This record gives sequence, C-alpha cells and structure tokens, in this order.
Amino acid sequence: MKTLTKLFSVAAIAAGSLGAPALASADVSYNVGFVSEYYYRGFFQAESSASAGIDYEEGGIYVGAWTADVGDGLEYDLYGGYGTDIGAISVSVGFTGYYYTEDSFDETYEEVNLGLAYGPVSIGYSFGEWDGDGGQDYDFLDITIDLGKGFYGTYGTFGDEFDGDYFEVGYGTTVAEVDLGVAMIFPSDDITDAQDGVEGEAIVFSLGKSF
Repeated sequence: MKTLTKLFSVAAIAAGSLGAPALASADVSYNVGFVSEYYYRGFFQAESSASAGIDYEEGGIYVGAWTADVGDGLEYDLYGGYGTDIGAISVSVGFTGYYYTEDSFDETYEEVNLGLAYGPVSIGYSFGEWDGDGGQDYDFLDITIDLGKGFYGTYGTFGDEFDGDYFEVGYGTTVAEVDLGVAMIFPSDDITDAQDGVEGEAIVFSLGKSF
C-alpha cells in the first residue's frame, strides 16, 4: 500500500485523505522516493523501499499510478477521483487499487476514498475489499492535523472485518528541491500481532522529489 513520496504529508490523494486540488489547466507530474522502512496505515511493508509514480490532474480530476519495491516483487497502485473546494472546505471522492506482482507478498485491495479538509485538519474515510482469505470487507478512518512548521500528527483506525489502529507523528521539509522527512509510528497490538516478527514502534526516514 501507499505512500512513500507523501510519507510526511499523510493527506495524500492516493491515500484518499484530501483529493486533488482543482486546477485551471492540465498538469502532469512525476515523483521518485525512498524510505528506510515502508509503513502504510501502521502496517510494515518492506525495508529500504524505493518508489516512483506519475500523476495527471485537470479541473479537479486526478488519475495516477505508483509503484514501490516491497522486497518480494512490486506493489503497484492505480487511483483516480475528483477533488474541489467549497468555500474553505476541501472535499474529494476517489478510488484506489493496490496490486502486487507476487501473490506471496499480499493480495489485491480495492477501495473507495472520501476526503474532507478544513484548515489544519483533514479527515479521510475509505472502504473496500481485500481478496485474501476468500475476500474480506474493511474500512479505514484517518484524521491528520497539520501542527505547523512541517510537523503533523495522524491517527488511523480500521473497522469492519479488519482490526487495529495506529498513531503517527512526523516532520517534513524541503532542501534544495528534495523532500526530506522523518516519522515515528506507533501501531496497536492488533496490528503488530498480525505481523509475525515485526516490532511495534518504528522511526522512518524518507526522501523524495517531484518534477
């Protein structure tokens, strides 16, 4: 699952938290990134993971693709949706599919993403289905607060047939047009118990560049 290049800005469009901003004209962007450890929604994915992606936005509509090294093959995500501003409130609706080149790593996730943001607070709600164990429904709620000066805090929790929650705090900045970040991740026992051999808390360093 996503996202490396937006690790220290958790409200990323592919994660379904905010959605794409409305644009007056078409825009294509590319991104590359690297993290010391790849975590998503509190779950450990891989060590030392590199990523790359492409995004297209026009008039609030966005589509994109993103891939990352997960050790045992690749993860590749396809996503799209629409985001707009209503006064001071940003809203979005979209779809994200998480796919893998090796079934031994994980099974497909496909979900609908809803987002709402006002001032420093953004709320994302996603619901979908995981193909593992014959198919399981899940939902995920996350709340992110921009603490200012590059700092943020996020709380996320799973529901339906999935269990677990996590808390994340981090910092991000840009130096010489390169995005740098560090995050501390605190998964609940439900998450760590579901991953054999994975320790609980983690400190993750990231770097990325968009162009």
